[in-house]
Amino acid sequence: MKKLLIYLKDYKKETVFAPLFKMLEATFELFVPLVMAAIIDRGIGQADTGYVLKMGLILVALGLIGLLCSITAQYFAAKAAVGFSTGLKHALFDHIQSLSFTEIDTLGTSTLITRMTSDVNQVQNGVNMVLRLFLRSPFIVFGAMVMAFTIDMKAALIFVVTIPLLAVVVFGIMALTMPMYKKVQAGLDAVLSATRENLTGARVIRAFHKEEEETERFEEKNGFLTHLQLVVGRISALTNPVTYIIINAATILLLYTGAVRVDNGSITQGEVVALVNYMSQILVELIKLANLIITITKALACANRIEAVFEVESSMQWQAVTADRGSVESGQTEAGSTISGTDKSAEKRNLAVEFDHVHLTYGGAGAESLSDIHIQVPRGQTVGVIGGTGSGKSSLVNMIPRFYDATTGTVRVDGRDVKSYGMEELRQKVGIVLQKAVLFRGTIRDNLLWGNGAATDEELWEALRLAQAGEFVEKKEGRLDAPVAQEGRNLSGGQRQRLTIARALVAKPEILILDDSASALDYATDAALRRALKELPRETTVFIVSQRASSIQHADQIIVLEDGEMAGCGTHEELLADCGVYQEIYYSQFDRG
Repeated sequence: MKKLLIYLKDYKKETVFAPLFKMLEATFELFVPLVMAAIIDRGIGQADTGYVLKMGLILVALGLIGLLCSITAQYFAAKAAVGFSTGLKHALFDHIQSLSFTEIDTLGTSTLITRMTSDVNQVQNGVNMVLRLFLRSPFIVFGAMVMAFTIDMKAALIFVVTIPLLAVVVFGIMALTMPMYKKVQAGLDAVLSATRENLTGARVIRAFHKEEEETERFEEKNGFLTHLQLVVGRISALTNPVTYIIINAATILLLYTGAVRVDNGSITQGEVVALVNYMSQILVELIKLANLIITITKALACANRIEAVFEVESSMQWQAVTADRGSVESGQTEAGSTISGTDKSAEKRNLAVEFDHVHLTYGGAGAESLSDIHIQVPRGQTVGVIGGTGSGKSSLVNMIPRFYDATTGTVRVDGRDVKSYGMEELRQKVGIVLQKAVLFRGTIRDNLLWGNGAATDEELWEALRLAQAGEFVEKKEGRLDAPVAQEGRNLSGGQRQRLTIARALVAKPEILILDDSASALDYATDAALRRALKELPRETTVFIVSQRASSIQHADQIIVLEDGEMAGCGTHEELLADCGVYQEIYYSQFDRG
């Protein structure tokens, strides 16, 4: 929690004023029993109506001032808590965005969503309650005890015994429930994960008639969460009855002691009433404090979960962008090593992409996903990547924009190790269309401008034409301003894929990667797309990952992968002559004749 408190630094005034005004309110509240004692002993006891009215006005004044202080404190506490959670959410979101795919895969989407929403809200409530009550409640508890001592020393000793007993109960319950609340939030993660999976795959579940099985799976996770919440809820629920028992027992003892002391003439009836009022104030404040402890316990558990995300460092470190970035020599590879020789340097500079004996192992994986990949791709070439399912095609191309880092070996772009680039510099060079076509809620124009925010309408239409999307966009009402639903659900699979291709083309990248991004297109549209890609500038290097041999057979070179290893590399004719894996793929799609 301490690390998260830095997000309160812009609200120092509010964090001081909120508890300060609450303390002022508490101070005025502590004077109320004394005024009541004076009314009883002097006003009522001596039948002095004027004195009763005067002291009654003082009570009203104390109430109004206390109300004003309370409202002011609530305002400052709310402002600080909301500002704190806003800063925390921004920082957490920025941190998540800075993580590499490896860390995001490890953490999981569902738990990140829970921590961004539910956990942050719990921490916000905790901060709000702490600013309002954390100082006020103890102040009134100990203040009431001090005021009781000013009335009668012997009767006040009851307070000395009662308060420590209550503290043991409250903090004991806190110690028991805090670890349990962590398990509750973890259970919430599991329920959210199951819910998200079911809602995303609702059509598949219905297609296979798996509603009952999925319902049972959800009920199992939800039942476990319910059990956890019931257990921790029962323990937390002990707070109120146990504190009431202790307070009521202390009140009974106080009334008995007070009666004896009044009979002895040591104290007055009004002072006994004041002592009982102070005991009641302690009861109310300790109930508030007990509820505050429960809220703080939840908040601390959630804060620890949020801190755990902040503590995850990205395994991928990017170079800082500097004004003289262009002074880095193209021939530079890894730290401390350069390519010697004029001819060799020229050759390296002409390479758009190079895989230098690259190996890749995903975090937690038992085996390598890619093994000893060695490829050189000259600038302007079209490269096809083909292989069976799970052969490592996507892993290969995902290393070019540095979504994942090579375990060993080096990936170079324009002769430079990708690790020597700044993120923006590298991503401007590389445009990638991922396997899953992802569009965002908004308009077609909004989605295309992700590629280049300064693109003109002419550039957008040109990209749509190259992606074979211009025809269906022109038919839509609003054309470029036609609405796009979340994840593009109001579009067909082929339309989504063509729009994602157009989005990448708007950026005019030097290296364009199409990762099986035409799988939903018919053969005619796929062929038209490949012909259109030939209109790209000659310096543009294109990687086409596909399961279709027809999509990549006209590429300048074709990389064939099998179980993460290169089974062949060459032109279509060369591979068809001497690569068994390519032959098997090709002849499974085309007749041997």
